Amino acid sequence: MDAELTQRLNLLLDRVEAWLPARPPTLEWSRDVAALWQRHPFGGHLLPVVPRDAVRLDDLVGIERQKRALLTNTRAFLQGLPANHALLWGARGSGKSSLVRALLNSLADDGLRLIQVDRHDLVGLPALVQHLRNTPQRFIVYCDDLSFEGSDDAYKALKSVLDGTLTGPPENVLLYATSNRRHLLPESLSDNAQTHLVGDELHHGDAVEERISLSDRFGLWLAFHAFDQETYLQACRHWVAHLSGTDRWDEDARTEALRYATLRGVRSGRAAWQFACQWVGTRSQAV
Repeated sequence: MDAELTQRLNLLLDRVEAWLPARPPTLEWSRDVAALWQRHPFGGHLLPVVPRDAVRLDDLVGIERQKRALLTNTRAFLQGLPANHALLWGARGSGKSSLVRALLNSLADDGLRLIQVDRHDLVGLPALVQHLRNTPQRFIVYCDDLSFEGSDDAYKALKSVLDGTLTGPPENVLLYATSNRRHLLPESLSDNAQTHLVGDELHHGDAVEERISLSDRFGLWLAFHAFDQETYLQACRHWVAHLSGTDRWDEDARTEALRYATLRGVRSGRAAWQFACQWVGTRSQAV
C-alpha cells in the first residue's frame, strides 16, 4: 500500500512540476546591482540582470535641473535621510529612463540597488516590498513608462504601497516611476464636467480626484520637455563624439542633424542618440 501511494504521489509531482516556474538564478546583492521582479501564480521572484549600458549623468544633456534634483533626493535616501518617491513625467525620449539608469551606474558603489517592475506585475508589488523590508540594502523600485487605462485596477496596488497601508513602505525602499502622463491615468473632457464651485472653493469630481490622489503620492515631480534646437544640437554633438571617439562635428553634421529632427518631427535626447548612431555609422563606412 505504501509503495502504491508513493508511486501515485510521484506521478502527481511530475505533473505539477511542469506548471511550476523555473528556479531563478541565485541573486547576491553584494554582487548584483539590478534585478527584475517577475510575478507568477505562486508569488514572484527576483531575476538578477546586468545594467544594459554604462550611460553616465554627464552624458545626459539638457536636463541639468532634473539631474540635480533626482541625484540629491537619491543621495539623501542612501544616507538614511528623508527622501521622496519620484515621478518623472513628460515628453517621450527626453531622458527620463536614461536618468534612472545613469543614477544606478553612478551610485551603485554607494549601495544603490535597482529593481524594475513591469506595470502588469504591479499587483505583486506589496509582496515585493514586504520581501525587501528586512534587507540591509537600499532599493529603488522602478516602474518604467507607467500609465493606466480607466478599467485598470493595478494602480491600486501602487497607491497602497506608496502611502495607503498601515505600515507604509519600508525606509529602505523608494519608488521611482517614469510616464508620459503627469497623472498616470487617462483624462477625458467629461471628467472636468464634474468639477464645481462651492462658495469660492473649487471642488473636483471623483474621477479627477482619483487621478490626483495617485500622482500626489509621489513627493518629487520632475517634468521633462522637448528640446529646443540648440539643446538638441548640443546632445547630437556629444553623442557623435562619444560614438566616434573624436570631435567630428562640422557644418555637414549640423545640417544633417537638423534634417533628421525635421523628418522625425521631434527634438529629444533619444533623437540625438539615434542621429549620432546613423551619422557615425555612415561616415565610418565611407572612411
